[in-house]
Amino acid sequence: MTSGDFAQNRENFCYRHPDRQSFVLCQRCLRTICPECQTQAPVGVICPECLANQRRDAEASHQAARKRMPRVRAASSVVDTRPLATYWLIGITAAAYLVQQLVPTLANWLLFYAPVELIQPWRAITMLFVHASWIHIGLNMLALWMIGRILEPLVGHSRFVVLYLISGLGGAVGVTLIAPGTQVVGASGAIFGLFGALLVIGRHIGADVAGIAIVIGINLVIGFLPGAGVAWQAHVGGLVAGAAVGFVYARTRARSQRGAQIGLTIAISVVLIALMVGGLFIPR
Repeated sequence: MTSGDFAQNRENFCYRHPDRQSFVLCQRCLRTICPECQTQAPVGVICPECLANQRRDAEASHQAARKRMPRVRAASSVVDTRPLATYWLIGITAAAYLVQQLVPTLANWLLFYAPVELIQPWRAITMLFVHASWIHIGLNMLALWMIGRILEPLVGHSRFVVLYLISGLGGAVGVTLIAPGTQVVGASGAIFGLFGALLVIGRHIGADVAGIAIVIGINLVIGFLPGAGVAWQAHVGGLVAGAAVGFVYARTRARSQRGAQIGLTIAISVVLIALMVGGLFIPR
């Protein structure tokens, strides 16, 4: 090891420390390195220069991967999933009921009565906000709160309100076609519309909707019981209208289908209005 030939062969010494004898090679560049210059790699050791190059390559790969990743929404643009529209509808309905107690004749101008619908069209919607008793409004608002917490986050605030109002309109249509001489108050038609939409949307997203179907069936049967005093016609009309809107929502979920969704929703509203007007002229 001390011969002149050995001393003249620089490959027997560390390339960074020429006075240090070594027989270990860097696994990347194959240069001789002493123990001080060795960094353990998954297989063998590498020299300081190869280690720096390896870290630089890894950082470049990391930056490239970050550029390819989809951008995350800013915190301010995160969708609000709280059922705010549900709370607003409950609040407005409760406020209307309080005013109704102070002005008892208010209900006469807001309830639904098909024979005056052509000259007082607002009744098809305003009937949703007047109720016959505190039990009536309490049960309806409890149902709205229970369904709204589930359904509104699925469809969004504005779609939920549109669904609620169209379902209420469907309830008015049901009364017009089946029992036009009946005076109707309450949000039951809209509530059944929410049930119908939840049933359809849940079915499309693969949820277990058996429980919802049972609840709908039980409530429909209750409306047909003698002496129940329930406008089952509004329940059926609201259920059908809500299910139709729910079907549109479920089949037009893509952003590119937004125009079709709006158009189909308007079409359902037009059909309901046409049925209501046509129902007023059906001979009884």
